[in-house]
Amino acid sequence: MPDTAFSVNSPQKLASAVVFASPHSGTDYSDSFLAQSILGRKTIRSSEDAFVDQLFQAVPEFGAPLLTAVKPRAYLDLNRSPDELDPAVIDGVQRRGQNPRVASGLGVIPRVVANGRAIYRGKLTLAEAEERISCYWHPYHQALKGLLEQAHRRFGQAILVDCHSMPHEAIDTMAPIGSGKPEVVLGDRFGAAADSSVVDRIEAAFAAAGLKVARNTPFAGAYIAQTYGRPSRRQHAVQIEIDRALYMDEVNIRPNGNFEPLQKLLRQVTAEIAAIGQEEIPLAAE
Repeated sequence: MPDTAFSVNSPQKLASAVVFASPHSGTDYSDSFLAQSILGRKTIRSSEDAFVDQLFQAVPEFGAPLLTAVKPRAYLDLNRSPDELDPAVIDGVQRRGQNPRVASGLGVIPRVVANGRAIYRGKLTLAEAEERISCYWHPYHQALKGLLEQAHRRFGQAILVDCHSMPHEAIDTMAPIGSGKPEVVLGDRFGAAADSSVVDRIEAAFAAAGLKVARNTPFAGAYIAQTYGRPSRRQHAVQIEIDRALYMDEVNIRPNGNFEPLQKLLRQVTAEIAAIGQEEIPLAAE
């Protein structure tokens, strides 16, 4: 087992039913992994949600935990089911049905990074894929499940805020909403993963900070929102996608001049979202 498969930044006192998580901001690109890849260090980071964990580093100040990944998305995608194995990159895997994520190279062990660039020269062994899942996928999800169960026991509800970033090009072709194109996209799987009262409050927190918000287009939420969003049981999951152009140089993967102002802005947004977890949310209708 690795020394650590995830990191939890816990509050001094748990005061909110909200759990924040950043599954795609891991930066542990080991030498052995880089040696397997045909990509340079910068290119292989192109699908990483770079610096998202830092944008939300103030979370524990408001009584909520922040769970972050250690390994990068190019190594293992924590927002996929562990059985989304790609036969095109893992030797010995049988092709089973049509899964669009796997077909596009974005299974639990990704075959490509952004813009369809292949990661590996050849195939990985099934044993290596299973080791990655055992050492990193399962511990992360066990930790996430534990944090949500803890919140539910303490507060009678749990709200997962799954934090991501999106390439600017993902929204560049979208039609404007109101005064412009969205800067934040909230994904609740079209209402299946969270009660509308929760999503309304999260949207209001971002809007009050002056950010333009859309829902479910182009990102509605994937495995994590689908798995942990159970509003009828008072467990809600909302995926947050933030436009990378707001805070980073996407080509060079480094913070831009707006990073600290956005980080400060998100501190207030975080405080308002954490406050939602201090209130009673009605049980969703069956």
